[in-house]
Amino acid sequence: MADMQALLSALDVFSKAPDKVSLDRANSWLQDFQHSPEAWATCNVLLFSPDVPSGAKLFAAQTFRAKVTYDLHQLDNKTLPELRDTLLTALRAYKAGPRNIIIQLCLSLAGIALQMPTWPNAVETMIEVFGADPQTAPLLIQFLTLLPEELNSNTRIPVTDDEYKERAARLLTANSNRVLELLSLYIQAPGVTTAVQNQVFNCLRSWIVAGEVSSISLAETQLFAFSFDALASDELFDAAVDVICELIHETQEIDDNMAVIELIVPRVIALKPLLLKEREDPEKIKGYARIFTEAGETYRLLLLRHPETFFPIVEAIGECSAYPDLEIVPITFPFWMRLAQNIGKKSSVPQLFLDAYQSLMRVIIGHLHFPPESEALTGQEAESFRSFRHVMGDTLKDCCFVLRTDTCLLATYELITTALSRAPEALSWQEIEAPLFALRSMGAEIDPNDNNAVPKIMDLIPSLPHHPRVRYAALLIISRYTEWINMHPDYIRFQLQYICAGFEDPDNEVSAAAGQALKYLCQDCKQHLVDFLPTLHTFLSTTGLKLVQDDRRQVYEAIAHVISAMPMDRAAESLRTFTLDILTQVHTIASRQAAATQEDIVNIYNGLENLEVMLHVIRSFGEELPAACQNTCQQAWVVFDAFLTKYGSNYEVTERTTRVLRHALTFFDKAALPVAPAVLNRMSVAFEATGYPSYLWIAGKIIDAFGDEDYRPYVWAAGKTVDAGKDEAYHSLRESARVVFERSTSKVVSLLQLKSPSDLPDVLEDYVQMLLKLVDKCPDIFFQSSAFPVAFRATMAALTVVHTDVIFAALDLFQTILTHNCLSDNRSPPPKFPLYAAAIQAAFEKEGYELVGYLLAGLISDFPEDSTSTVVSIFRSIASIWGSQLLYWLPTILGHLSVATAPNEAKTRFLSDVTRAVKAKEYDKVKYAILELNRASRKTRERRRAAIGGL
Repeated sequence: MADMQALLSALDVFSKAPDKVSLDRANSWLQDFQHSPEAWATCNVLLFSPDVPSGAKLFAAQTFRAKVTYDLHQLDNKTLPELRDTLLTALRAYKAGPRNIIIQLCLSLAGIALQMPTWPNAVETMIEVFGADPQTAPLLIQFLTLLPEELNSNTRIPVTDDEYKERAARLLTANSNRVLELLSLYIQAPGVTTAVQNQVFNCLRSWIVAGEVSSISLAETQLFAFSFDALASDELFDAAVDVICELIHETQEIDDNMAVIELIVPRVIALKPLLLKEREDPEKIKGYARIFTEAGETYRLLLLRHPETFFPIVEAIGECSAYPDLEIVPITFPFWMRLAQNIGKKSSVPQLFLDAYQSLMRVIIGHLHFPPESEALTGQEAESFRSFRHVMGDTLKDCCFVLRTDTCLLATYELITTALSRAPEALSWQEIEAPLFALRSMGAEIDPNDNNAVPKIMDLIPSLPHHPRVRYAALLIISRYTEWINMHPDYIRFQLQYICAGFEDPDNEVSAAAGQALKYLCQDCKQHLVDFLPTLHTFLSTTGLKLVQDDRRQVYEAIAHVISAMPMDRAAESLRTFTLDILTQVHTIASRQAAATQEDIVNIYNGLENLEVMLHVIRSFGEELPAACQNTCQQAWVVFDAFLTKYGSNYEVTERTTRVLRHALTFFDKAALPVAPAVLNRMSVAFEATGYPSYLWIAGKIIDAFGDEDYRPYVWAAGKTVDAGKDEAYHSLRESARVVFERSTSKVVSLLQLKSPSDLPDVLEDYVQMLLKLVDKCPDIFFQSSAFPVAFRATMAALTVVHTDVIFAALDLFQTILTHNCLSDNRSPPPKFPLYAAAIQAAFEKEGYELVGYLLAGLISDFPEDSTSTVVSIFRSIASIWGSQLLYWLPTILGHLSVATAPNEAKTRFLSDVTRAVKAKEYDKVKYAILELNRASRKTRERRRAAIGGL
């Protein structure tokens, strides 16, 4: 067999430590081999060859499974019984293992059973062949375990919905009672091993999950009692827990399953004493927690109706919640949440449940405690614990829902006051911090008008110990309670003092918490903080200079929220005050003769970040700028222009500066038009010098804002110039747009000559996005420029970049170009449309062959799935306008597409469908050809990915 040695050589690569090239080459060869018709016979030989390495035998079994899923059409129906018998023989041959080969063979047989209508009694055949011999019975159980899983999860098997329903019912539903009888026989057969019993449990669980075994049917067999009895066995415990949980879940239709529930509940409640007996075994407790929680969730309506019978389940779940192992505790959380939701719908709550949630609240606050310093958590442990605390915080909200928020707040408050009443040397910070964290978690549930619990908490904060963890927690309480503070502004002065003191704490986390608290205080209480603005300005110029940048940025953001609440004229003056501090710093560095130091650059970068966040919050003052802002656009641009001229080659500075310019465009709006041409020119020169994409980003934003002909009514009214300066600026801007288009296109082409498109994703994205703005707002500039055909080709390069945003932008541009109205038959087209059409025709005649190749190559490989409709739109236009060229190009283009992503039969069908659509002028049918090619390609790629996973 010619392929045998090549196959073994390819597989041998994976047993070594190969380089990536060798690995990829072997991988690709093996995937192609799996798809070939010859693989059936080759893998048959491999499976039965005693001297072949075990890895090769596993690959053969995996290949059978893949080919049964994807390639059964390669075999004649008459040979299917022979294939089935071969697999049955192989399964018997591997009765001693290895298990991974057994699994692949069972999955192959399951796939054949679904696709082979002439094998209606597949389950009965397997029972007859393997069921009577104790040595082969495990093979049968493994097959029966995998059968429902494969039928319900392998959606790649090519059967219709009707075929699936009919055959699945025949294979599963019709055999469910027979399978139950068989498993009942095996579970306590003479000489049965725990390994087989575990297999039986796993098989039973599989059929329950599939919905093929009802709780009523199961309860009538000895499997029911044995499932609970097996909890006493260490070897069977985990499998028994799985079965019991699925059984309970299966009884969620309470009225239909009441008879079974009456059998289940006493057995579940009888497990409660084991929580104490097995307390030293976390794995056992975890299993019991799963059972109790499943029962509690499933029967929670019964819990509320009949607490006298069912409440022991709640008590058991409470014990599991109180268990010290924090991997077990969260198992119970969904129960408490769903029970709280049900309790919330009742007019009154039994005291038993109120007591349960009060106990739960105390338990959770206990779990929130950080360990003592001697057992301090480090690394991933600490991070995991911090994350889990937030999960526990959600359960505290459930307690608030049942007990009322003020009750929970006051109970937690009393924990703190009780701790504070003790001598300082007898007090640990953990005793204070944990309930503070709980108060923060419950803060989302408070009533902003509360005058009972929250004032006590606010009055308590100043008396808390000055430990960094305690101060951190207290500051975050302020962050969470700012909506309440807004309704109680008398507390603001104190809160502001506490927050400002937090900025002076040497602990970085405390300072960061202070920044967050100030941000939310200013955001939610902004109208009350207007008079505090001078204080905040002084704070920035003193203490603020010592802050790390993250904290300083939060202060600026907080101040911006306050400014946004001020009357417009006062807001403008305040904004000017804060921005002048930053712009003065930029101007000083830009005008200094000596080069800026690295420290200077970092300071400028941070200052620009602060300015950006302020502009982001304030956004705009509306149509008309206040007097304080009238001339600031021109003044600010003078500063930025000088700064970019000198330091625009620094990438980080460029990124931050252009982000500020983006927000400035929003803020100044129409007032930015006079400086817009100068900004465009600077962006053009700077991009040409550096190749930094953010310059193109800003150029596109300016073209989008001011380039449209519809913008002219702002400059003109009744045919007369309203503002000659603005009219001149408008014409100047269009000229600048033309220049930036041509110069940036030239620069992009030069970059593509030095680097591959995949190395320039950001440049190509911002360049193509700018072109999209240009074709939309200034189509005359776009189509009539000598740069248009060059830009057309440069955008084609963007289609090769494996980056979703770049591909979408490039496809959108080609869709805009190739479906432009100038290409349709207009009886009286606008004057410039013939010129646009001529430019598009010339570009497509030259580049169309490559463009179609890129589109098809991307469609069957790296294009995002959501882009298919855009590709369809482009292809439809190409077919309707350049149909003859398309049909001439397609055979060659399709021949170059890899069969690894587009099978030959799919390519042949695509060519036939497109040819028929073009010749019949039924261009809408091109859509179906594209979709069919895409489906065939996706299926092939899925198959190859599955093969890679197997390898």
